[in-house]
Amino acid sequence: MRICLIASDPGHPVLAATAALLAPQHRVESLDPDRGDTPPAELLGSGPLADVYLLKAHTPRALALARHLEERGAPVVNSAAATAFCQDRTGMADLAHRSGLPFADTRTAAGIAELPDPDYPLVIKSRHSRRGDLVARVDDATRLRALADQWPDEPVVAQPYLGGTGWDQKIWVVDGQVFCARRRSELAEPAAEPAGGGAFGPRELPADRAELARRVGEVFGLDVYGVDLLDGPAEPVIVDINAFPGIRGQAGAPEALAALALRVARQGGGHRLPAQREAERDTAGR
Repeated sequence: MRICLIASDPGHPVLAATAALLAPQHRVESLDPDRGDTPPAELLGSGPLADVYLLKAHTPRALALARHLEERGAPVVNSAAATAFCQDRTGMADLAHRSGLPFADTRTAAGIAELPDPDYPLVIKSRHSRRGDLVARVDDATRLRALADQWPDEPVVAQPYLGGTGWDQKIWVVDGQVFCARRRSELAEPAAEPAGGGAFGPRELPADRAELARRVGEVFGLDVYGVDLLDGPAEPVIVDINAFPGIRGQAGAPEALAALALRVARQGGGHRLPAQREAERDTAGR
């Protein structure tokens, strides 16, 4: 099999470990979609396509390349559509709510100054998720005005700040296999170490949390993804969903990713967004 990593950093720990597992019997390559000014489609050259592409990069050029590959019939994990969808926090919240997932209440505004009568504290995020985007806790009107001055033209979403333990439950899923850990929330005030010394692996994860995480993949059409849950009395509340996150330090994750790559390479195709599946059924029924 020939497996290609679409990534700006193929040396990322989970990618490097996955490549090391595959390399003895399979050909593993990497492709940086943001290298130079070459149009994404031309990066592929004229040779045959790989058997599967793992889409770790999320930049516009990476998504354009993934779409081009899919148009040519190549399987991409995660799909370009599912990856792009998770970059729109408004669409993410809307689909989650319509699907019955416990996602944080989310309001959208064309700019920070246009948020109607906010209740403090709240969390302000860029509507479009990307590297270096806005994610900030706001406790009063002074802080809100300062952010409006710093980000005058930024479309945003606002969510209520939900008090917790000061930690987040980070859940990662690779082809249905669940991994997890607690991480200090960058938005929380200093908090003590969580009960149990922070132990929070798959054995400590309640069954309903694991099932919730798997449900997210079905709803959003993802095979490799992360779910951030509030850790505290208001849980379970989903505060973010990420396509193909880093999954650092999780024993078994590279093995799961390698197995997924080989399965998709053999079978072809991955998940589709629910809207895509419905459109395909409608088309087939005509």
